[in-house]
Amino acid sequence: MKPRSPTLEGFRAIFRRPSFGLAEIAWRWSFGAAATLLLAFSFFTFLDTLPVGNSDLLLLRSRQPFLIFRAFAHIFRGSAFRAVGAGIVLALTFGAAWIVLASLGRAATLKALIAYFRESGFSRPEHQEKNLWPLSSLFALNFFRMAATLAAAVGCLAAILLGAAASPPASPSPGIAALIFLTVTMLVWLAWSTLNWFLSLAAIFVVADGEHTFGAITAAIDLCRARPASIFAAGTWFGLAHLTAFVLASSIVGFPLAFAPYLPPAVVLGGVLLVTLLYFAVADFLYVGRLAAYVAMVEMPESQVSAETAPPESPLAGTRFDPNLQSSPAVDATELILSDVPASS
Repeated sequence: MKPRSPTLEGFRAIFRRPSFGLAEIAWRWSFGAAATLLLAFSFFTFLDTLPVGNSDLLLLRSRQPFLIFRAFAHIFRGSAFRAVGAGIVLALTFGAAWIVLASLGRAATLKALIAYFRESGFSRPEHQEKNLWPLSSLFALNFFRMAATLAAAVGCLAAILLGAAASPPASPSPGIAALIFLTVTMLVWLAWSTLNWFLSLAAIFVVADGEHTFGAITAAIDLCRARPASIFAAGTWFGLAHLTAFVLASSIVGFPLAFAPYLPPAVVLGGVLLVTLLYFAVADFLYVGRLAAYVAMVEMPESQVSAETAPPESPLAGTRFDPNLQSSPAVDATELILSDVPASS
């Protein structure tokens, strides 16, 4: 069978079956909308708990920045405990809701992608009968992702504290503080993104092979060791597509902002919001495409995966050589091969 490129299969999947991307948008945006509404409700509920006296209203109506600041300082005095408590409750609620919704949404998306590749007829035979997968393993993987995100947030807070400690008020050094903050933040981001990527990739093996949590993580590492070229190619091409979408969205969003002096604020805000939503939709489609490429690597036999790093014009592209193969002693290297002897005219 002709070798296939997992990267091309990923792009082909999102173009042939737009329902994959729409399903991803459905569960992601549902969570985002619910989280936004809950944040807005909590914010206004918190504002209702703040006492506002007549003197505060008088200062707010003075239109003097200093007096307005004094009014806000008086209004919010003593409310830090309620704000921290509300933040902790919201964080726990969002975390638990995201673990459940992300597990169910990812299970549905991966199940559809795996069925798509198995229906195409080039799935490995041992995968054809595996239709059961433990949902608890997906919960555990997403719990680890949430824990990694919390650890990354703590690491960013530590970067701020380290930067502040390196630049005390008695001897300020803003350059050193900024360098420490950026360095620690970059290292934290790299560690978080790598761990989050591995945990996301491990979910494929839970749905495809019915692996448990740590078995799926091990299988993800084995896939990266077995097919690094295909992994790199899929990440590179889908990353370039995402970067192109970001550059185009950043350029297009400038049009409504350029007409801000001439258009009503609601129209300008609506244009910016529309472009932003379109960019997020394209990003979700590309994420599903990259996920489909990884599913193709898992489902297709190794003999059907093309060598994506080899140049197209190379006749050796996709050819694998066995290092243990030895030449037979029955063949004389000095003997002419009949195909090399020119035919007599």
